[in-house]
Amino acid sequence: MKNILEKYNVSRETYDKLITFQNTVLKWNDKINLISKTSAENIWNRHIIDSLQLIKFIESKDLVLYDFGSGAGFPAIVLAIAGKQFFPNLKITLIESIGKKAMFLNEVKNILNLDINILQNRIEKTNLPKANIITSRALASLDKLLYYAEPFCDKNTKLIFPKGEKWQEELKTAQQKWRFEYTSFSSETNKNSCILIIKNIRRNKNG
Repeated sequence: MKNILEKYNVSRETYDKLITFQNTVLKWNDKINLISKTSAENIWNRHIIDSLQLIKFIESKDLVLYDFGSGAGFPAIVLAIAGKQFFPNLKITLIESIGKKAMFLNEVKNILNLDINILQNRIEKTNLPKANIITSRALASLDKLLYYAEPFCDKNTKLIFPKGEKWQEELKTAQQKWRFEYTSFSSETNKNSCILIIKNIRRNKNG
C-alpha cells in the first residue's frame, strides 16, 4: 500500500475506495463475465494500476471525459475514484451497451458514492457534446476507436487509449484512414504495451 500511496500520491481514502472497487469487481465476476479468471488473479496490477497510470495524462483544465465500452469500469471507475481527489470538477460519462455491465457500474456508483453519469447505449447512437478527454480500454482496434470518437471530438480533444503489444500494427492500420497527432508512452504494467495520446483527428480523403 505504501508504494501506491507514494507513487501516485493518492490519499488513504482514495486507496480504500480502490480496494472496495476491486473487491466489488471480483464479487460480481462470479455472476457475470467482467474480466477473465486469469486476469482476476492479478486484478490489482493488471486492471487497477493499469488504469490508475492514466491519471497523469489528465489536466486540471479538463472538465468532460467520456469512456467508451466501460465494461468492468476500467479505466473510468478508477479515474473517477482518483479524480475525486485530484480533479473534482471533472465530469465522467461511462457508455456501456450491455445491460448487466451497466447494472454493475450503477452498483459501483452507489457503493462508492461517485458523481458519474452512466449511459446504457451503443456509442454510435449516443448524442453528447464534445469532450475534453475520451478513454477506452480493450474495446476495439485503434481504427474503430477513432471512428467512435470522431463525433465527440474537436481539435483539442485528447484521446487516451491503452494499447497492447500489437499497438504499432494498429497505429499503421489507423493511419491509412486517419490523420492525427500522437505520442506513445510505455505502460507501467507491461513493457510491451503502451498508452497512446492522440489529438486532432481527421479522416484521410480516402478514409
